[in-house]
Amino acid sequence: MSDASLKQDFLPVDEQLDLLQKGAAEIIRVSDLRERLTRSRASGTPLRVKAGFDPTAPDLHLGHTVLMRKLRQFQLLGHQVIFLVGDFTTLIGDPTGRSVTRKPLTREQINENAASYTDQVFRILDRDKTEVRFNSEWLDQLGFEGIIRLAAKFTVSQMLERDEFHKRFQEEKPISLHEFLYPLAQGYDSVALKADVELGGTDQKFNLLIGRELQRHYDQPSQIVLMTPIIEGLDGVQKMSKSLNNAIGIHEPAAEMYGKIMSISDTLMWRFWTLLTDLRQSEIEAMQAEVATGTLHPMEAKKRLARTIVAGYHSAEAVREADEGWARQFQRDEQPEYVEEIGVMAEDVGWTGTIAADGRRESGQIRVDKLLVQLGMADSGTDANRKIKQGAVRIGGEVHSTPHIPVGPLPETLVIRVGKRIRASLIQP
Repeated sequence: MSDASLKQDFLPVDEQLDLLQKGAAEIIRVSDLRERLTRSRASGTPLRVKAGFDPTAPDLHLGHTVLMRKLRQFQLLGHQVIFLVGDFTTLIGDPTGRSVTRKPLTREQINENAASYTDQVFRILDRDKTEVRFNSEWLDQLGFEGIIRLAAKFTVSQMLERDEFHKRFQEEKPISLHEFLYPLAQGYDSVALKADVELGGTDQKFNLLIGRELQRHYDQPSQIVLMTPIIEGLDGVQKMSKSLNNAIGIHEPAAEMYGKIMSISDTLMWRFWTLLTDLRQSEIEAMQAEVATGTLHPMEAKKRLARTIVAGYHSAEAVREADEGWARQFQRDEQPEYVEEIGVMAEDVGWTGTIAADGRRESGQIRVDKLLVQLGMADSGTDANRKIKQGAVRIGGEVHSTPHIPVGPLPETLVIRVGKRIRASLIQP
């Protein structure tokens, strides 16, 4: 087979940039990316595009997929995508966004999480066209001498330019020496993979730039850095995070995903359209114009968004059922067929009441604010009490505006609705 037959045909550079710049927070530098794409198109050789993911937790949410979708866009354009599992760097722990040293995971935990990650990522990327690598492949082999030579390329003052380190140094909080190795290890990944482009969130800028610098040290062309925004969670304020109860997991049931998307603000909806769908920016702007002129209702735009996102993770039938279930629940005020049930312990919701001779909890009452927090329907007791006073809380179909609600012998199930979200709570003794 001749070399000419192996060459690929790529879209014109301007068309590629139109897609790749959509939703990008920053590209270092656009002119370099244009030049690299031009050479790629002329030679028929795909760019090597890398993104690393440390398997620190087993489940992914939509916030994680912002970066993966950008990877997929490169893949759709014909470039070679490298999904890098940071099984070695997870042993160090990424200091990004941390005011204290991360607790390292064991090899067993990392391997379990990595297996889950590689399964979930192929809901977005094409398995057959994705190069999956583990950075232990080269970092395990680097050895102590290699680490010393790598560390010699940077100074302590350069490391302290990193915001997290600088702040901790100023506040006299501990900085473990091994944390300085993290950006070096991530940068060396780019050397080992000969990356043309590296993707990362805006919070990863320091690490990404270290990769550019290290490639220069190893006489490689410096990679282009493309950063994606950190998407907000359901509250529209804080970043999407499971620990903040504002995330949408990609393994959640279709009805739950659909309902959560419909609960976001109209402003956040456009961020979701940009960062979580493949719609071109010009098409999104046309839809925004329709909403602004009144030819398209914002709710219909949001329903389209919910259908589009849910369809990426569930079947067409599941999307249809979620769509119809949401309409029954909110547009016709009927009870949906599926309601997520969450078990909570009586003591966690302030239960008080009568205890029978055999120890069973009989009739009593619970605190509504504590229940809302346990269900993830309020960020705090203060937030819960505000919602109660505003009449935004329905229990058993009735508006509830007092701090407590009576319950019968436990266990008992209560159906709670706050705004557009609904959950069933099984109060356990």
